[in-house]
Amino acid sequence: MSFLTTLASAFKGAGPVRVPLTRGFVSPWASVFAGEPRESAFDYAQSVQAAYLANPVAQRAVRIVAEGVGGAPLAVADPALAKLVDRSCTGQPLLEVLAAQMLLHGNAYVQVLRDGAGAPVELYPLRPERMSVVAGEDGWPAAYRYRLAEHSRTIALEDEAGWPNLLHLKCFHPADDHYGAGCLSAARQAVAVHNAASAWNRALLENAARPSGALVYDGGEAAGLSSEQFERLKSELADAFQGSANAGRPMVLEGGLSWQAMALSPADMDFANLKAGAARDIALAFGVPPMLLGLPGDNTYANYREANRALWRLTLLPLAKRVLDALSAGLSPWFADAAMHVDLDHVPALAEDRETLWSTVTAADFLSADEKRVLLGLPAAATTAASGDAR
Repeated sequence: MSFLTTLASAFKGAGPVRVPLTRGFVSPWASVFAGEPRESAFDYAQSVQAAYLANPVAQRAVRIVAEGVGGAPLAVADPALAKLVDRSCTGQPLLEVLAAQMLLHGNAYVQVLRDGAGAPVELYPLRPERMSVVAGEDGWPAAYRYRLAEHSRTIALEDEAGWPNLLHLKCFHPADDHYGAGCLSAARQAVAVHNAASAWNRALLENAARPSGALVYDGGEAAGLSSEQFERLKSELADAFQGSANAGRPMVLEGGLSWQAMALSPADMDFANLKAGAARDIALAFGVPPMLLGLPGDNTYANYREANRALWRLTLLPLAKRVLDALSAGLSPWFADAAMHVDLDHVPALAEDRETLWSTVTAADFLSADEKRVLLGLPAAATTAASGDAR
């Protein structure tokens, strides 16, 4: 079957044929700009080292979001499912690990471990940088390959009986059919600027926060310094006068040498604003209000409470919903009611919003009691009474 026939059949609904997928899309116009310098490819391991392990702003932003999702109160209908999701994996909460992987990598993989009866007993998150999609003939994922050094293991999407072996959670990627896009790839330039500014400031502090000056040789009509004399002076300056331990130490000069002090302008020294701008870009990429990271110069939110509420509404709840919905869909073959969501009534940051909603609904005289209960997310009184009679 040709590609056009497959595509036409998929849109007409003729048969179970799905639209074929590809690994990615490359524009035919990309070769026109081949001579221009291009940005280096995204390296996840190096980016994690530079951002999460070496940058305080990026690490704190990721931890705020991941720990917020991991500690969110959940409403789960099935107690067995709640126990399975709340179980820690290698000492770390499952939802926290998945949220961090979604932020950094854009993909999260959960292996479903089962007992002898086939029931799931543990959800184990796998390292996303070690996973790769094994596509079938039509491009759709048929299996997943886990690589560690020279070892490789292929995990089928489903076992022989049709039960899922692996759950793939991913963020939206507009140019890739198999993998999601994480926030770290968008934040890496800001992380590089922030790290470079920190390194520059440290170098300045080690040199008394200024280029100390210049040695000027005035030998009259005599020739300039020889190569040996020049190298000896450089070595003496580096050993005896450079660095924070030698700050303020007097210098003894030989004949014909004079010291000319130099300093940076205030504009050149304004690295604080540069670092603050890069830090705000990092916070923006991970969806954390800069006020919660202690960054100066941001007056978007009136106070800390509004910033915390915005964090929940704009970042934590959408990410938690994506993770919980994916787990619910993947675990639905084992659980009749696998629905899970964040219990908004028990989120302290949203207490004021819930209070306002309750007050507004309660004051609506044109609504019946059952309608008010439905608007507040509660079961109707008739349904509750019927459940009690059934017991």
